[in-house]
Amino acid sequence: MSKKNKKPLKEITIAGHNIMPGERRKINIAVAPLYDFTEMTIPVEVIRGKKDGPVLFVSSAIHGDEINGTEIIKSLLNHKAMKKIRGTLIAVPIVNVFGFINKSRYLPDRRDLNRSFPGSERGSLAAQLAHIFMKEIVEKSTYGLDLHTAAIHRVNFPQVRADLSNEEVKRMAYAFRLPVILNSHPPEGSLRKEAAKKGVPVMVYEGGEALRFDERMIKTGLRGVISVLRELDMLPKRIRKTSIREKHLSVALSSYWIRAPHSGSVRVLKSNGVRVKKDELLGIISDPFGEHKGEIRTPKPGIIIGRTVLPLANEGDAMFHVATFKDTEVVEEMVGIFEDKMDNTSIEDVV
Repeated sequence: MSKKNKKPLKEITIAGHNIMPGERRKINIAVAPLYDFTEMTIPVEVIRGKKDGPVLFVSSAIHGDEINGTEIIKSLLNHKAMKKIRGTLIAVPIVNVFGFINKSRYLPDRRDLNRSFPGSERGSLAAQLAHIFMKEIVEKSTYGLDLHTAAIHRVNFPQVRADLSNEEVKRMAYAFRLPVILNSHPPEGSLRKEAAKKGVPVMVYEGGEALRFDERMIKTGLRGVISVLRELDMLPKRIRKTSIREKHLSVALSSYWIRAPHSGSVRVLKSNGVRVKKDELLGIISDPFGEHKGEIRTPKPGIIIGRTVLPLANEGDAMFHVATFKDTEVVEEMVGIFEDKMDNTSIEDVV
C-alpha cells in the first residue's frame, strides 16, 4: 500500500480522552472519592508511536504496598528508548490508589483487588476499581505486564509468573530474561486470568518486598520490560543470542513453601537465589530462652525464590519458597551470572 492510500491510524480513547499517533499524554481516571470528598484518580500515561503496533499496558501497585513497580514504570517513562516506540504503551504506575495511600495491600474494605476481577460497575469498591481497569486499560490493550513484589514481611527473588500454555505469554516470559520462570495458572479473580478471557495475554513480574525500593529489583524489572518491548517489535531489536539453556532450564518444574514447625524467633541461614540440597538447614527457630530449638530443612533440592524477613513466626507461617528444576546446578550458575550483571549495571545503563 502506498503512503498516499495508507489509512490513518485510529485514535485510542481512555476515560474520554483521545490519544492520536505520535502523542504522549497523562490521564487521570476518576474512581470513587474518599468519604471527605477528596477526588481519587488512577494516574495513567500513554505514549503512542507514529507507527502502528501492539498496545502494551504495564501496571503496578494492584497491591497498594507493592511499590517497586511504580519506580520501574517511572524509570521506563523517562528512558531514552521511549522516543523510538512503535505502537502504544499504557503505563499505570498505581492501580490501587487507595491501598497505595494507606501503605496497604488491600482496599479500605480489606478486599484484595487482584482477586476482584473482572469486577462490576455497581459492586464493592474493589469490584468497581477492577471494572474500571478492565474497561479503560485491558480492553484497549493487546498485551499486559503486571509488576509485583512479595507480600508484607517477605522478599522475592526476581521471577516471572506466567501461564506457559499460552504461546504469547510464553513469548513475553522468555523475553523478560530472568533465570527463574514459574509456570503457573492464574488464580480466580486475578487480573491475568480475566485479561486472558478477553484475549489479552498478561504475565507477572515478582521481585523484592512490600514497602521497600530495591535497586536490583528495579533495574531487573526495567530491563525485562524493555526486553519485552523489543520482543513485541515496539522498540528496535538488539542482536542477542538466547541459548537453549536460558530458554528452557529456567522454567521451574514446581515450587513449594516450607513452614515454621512451631512458634518462636527465627535465625535465617540462607538467602534468596541460593541452591539448596535435600535436608539442608535453612534456619533455626527457638523460644525466648533458646532452649527449645527447631530446625527448618528442605524436603527436596531447589533454588530459594522467596523467604520471610520477619524474625518472629507462628507455627505454620511460610518461611521459605523453593523452586525445583530439572538441573538445579545450571540454574544456580545462571542466577550467579544474572546477579553479577545486575550488580554491575546502573539504572541509566539498562537497555
